[in-house]
Amino acid sequence: MPTIETNGVTLFYKVIGNGPPLVFTHGAGWDHTQWQPQIAHFANRFRVIVWDVRGHGRSTLPDTPVDPADFSRDLVGLLDALDIRQAILVGLSMGGHISLQTAIGYPDRVAALVLMGTPCTNRFNWRERLLVPINRWSARLIPMSFLAKWTGQSMAKHSAAAGQSIDQAMRQISYERWQRIWHAVTSMESRAGLPQISCPTLILEGADDWLVQHQQTYLTTHIPQATHHVIQHAFHAINWDNPQDAHRYIDEFIAGLPATIDR
Repeated sequence: MPTIETNGVTLFYKVIGNGPPLVFTHGAGWDHTQWQPQIAHFANRFRVIVWDVRGHGRSTLPDTPVDPADFSRDLVGLLDALDIRQAILVGLSMGGHISLQTAIGYPDRVAALVLMGTPCTNRFNWRERLLVPINRWSARLIPMSFLAKWTGQSMAKHSAAAGQSIDQAMRQISYERWQRIWHAVTSMESRAGLPQISCPTLILEGADDWLVQHQQTYLTTHIPQATHHVIQHAFHAINWDNPQDAHRYIDEFIAGLPATIDR
């Protein structure tokens, strides 16, 4: 089982294929299995790296509060362990936000960003500022088995496979662990750093994704080199709901990157 030790945790990862590095980071509650459609599409041309964020899947979590900055520090630790100087980062939801914060905090390590259904804050408007504390409180009352089933069903609007995948992944996370992870995820904040992102950025938005839809134009206008596309027939799990269109946009984006970027 391939793992690395970094920042006080053991991180599980997989490397598939050869070529320029593409690092995929999953959403909250999910794990590296989220990226099965992308492994099949990209591994014949790229060095595809998938991993479990601390507290998810086969990665460990210390018995201490989770600092939101730990997530991007872990991603850089993974790059260091794999001797990767610079990579294209691809992430969905929480994984997109981790990739975003890595580009802000460690710009020399990020060649380009692909952000799917990604927030830059959990306090974007008054509704979010009101709902986040309620969400944290209500999560303390819901058993993990129910939360996993409900989240999986919510994600299965266009793909039953996506729903089954996240249901199975969330059932591996203990109730106590999830409370600390979710508090950290909902504390992530990146708005002030968006203008600092110096790499080309592709923003993919699910046409039906009401969860973070309201933030996608903001990301596009505040990240200097951002390109934005809406994926039809897709909710939040864009990579499962409509992988064909997602792959097409990612392929076009990578093909158009400057020749100075490692590919």
